[in-house]
Amino acid sequence: MSAPIELPRWIDLGLLPLVNLLFALLVAGGVVAAIGMDPVQVITLLVKGAFGSASGISYTLYYATTFVFSGLAVAVAFHGGLFNIGGEGQAMMGGLGTALAAMSLADQLPAPLMLPIMVLAAALFGAAWAAVPAALQAWRGSHIVITTIMFNFIASALLAYLLVNVLKQPGNMTLESPPFGDSARMPGMHQMLAWLGLDWPRSPLNGSVLLAALCAVGIWLFLWKTRAGYELRAVGFAPEAAHYAGILPRRQVMVSMLISGALAGLVAVNELAGVQGRLLLDFVAGAGFTGIAVSLIGRNHPLGIVMASLLFGALYQGGAELAFEIPGFSREMVGTLQGLIVLFSGAMAYVAAPWLARAHAALTRKTTSAKAAHG
Repeated sequence: MSAPIELPRWIDLGLLPLVNLLFALLVAGGVVAAIGMDPVQVITLLVKGAFGSASGISYTLYYATTFVFSGLAVAVAFHGGLFNIGGEGQAMMGGLGTALAAMSLADQLPAPLMLPIMVLAAALFGAAWAAVPAALQAWRGSHIVITTIMFNFIASALLAYLLVNVLKQPGNMTLESPPFGDSARMPGMHQMLAWLGLDWPRSPLNGSVLLAALCAVGIWLFLWKTRAGYELRAVGFAPEAAHYAGILPRRQVMVSMLISGALAGLVAVNELAGVQGRLLLDFVAGAGFTGIAVSLIGRNHPLGIVMASLLFGALYQGGAELAFEIPGFSREMVGTLQGLIVLFSGAMAYVAAPWLARAHAALTRKTTSAKAAHG
């Protein structure tokens, strides 16, 4: 077995993902051309749909907000040596917590108090749902992948039961809760900018985007600037060595999964408090699984996750525009493009690494020789 290729951090985190993205786009362009469409036109319309207008940018950021939460959830667990694929279920439970807080307190509390309570409820319910698989992993040795994916199904069944039998709005055939009170609605970005005297089109983009940015900064500070974050990463990198150094692996398993579940639970804040204004059965819509791809592409680093979230947000929004602009171009084709990006950035992430390593070594030698010649 060959040793892993060591790359400078700026290449591994910055250049390599861009090269992988370029490969994915080239292959996707070949697929588009093979079915009789113009790749340049498709890519141009996709970019224009995602970033060509204020409305397009808003929708791109709205999708990206959800992916930042789910991507950070996967990354924190990964740094603790765990593969949490239970983001779907944890987000559903976050939605349950959000809805219970809103339906219980929205009529009594103003928005400045209600919104933080909803955020806290979403995080707590998501963390609580992640705590059981974490404890099974820490004390019983149950595989975290198996338990978290099983808990996705349990969360879906539980949410369906509650919406059918307990939380469903009377007289409504749709599986949804009664609407939240006004104080339980996250302000839209168009409203927030209007407070500053700026005009912005109405869209699903809301104040949750600021919460996502704070979470990204907070996770970076936690993982790389605190002792607790160092201990978590140490256990994830070398659990036996960390245990020998006095770090308790079981505790770090719980810490990483609780933080991961809390982040996944915050998906509900963007979707329910920010857009829907009520609890729905399928509001997560695969965001937990998309977070895995986002985290892989972003190299489990908060900055990379933000950039990868913007990429997937652009694909979602640009793909919707393509379906309107080009007859015969379906959402499934956008899914194909997403799959190619995941393939090149995940399973084949280091295919281009040897070429970049050789190019970097050659450039370094050339620079060294030039400095020696002028020395």
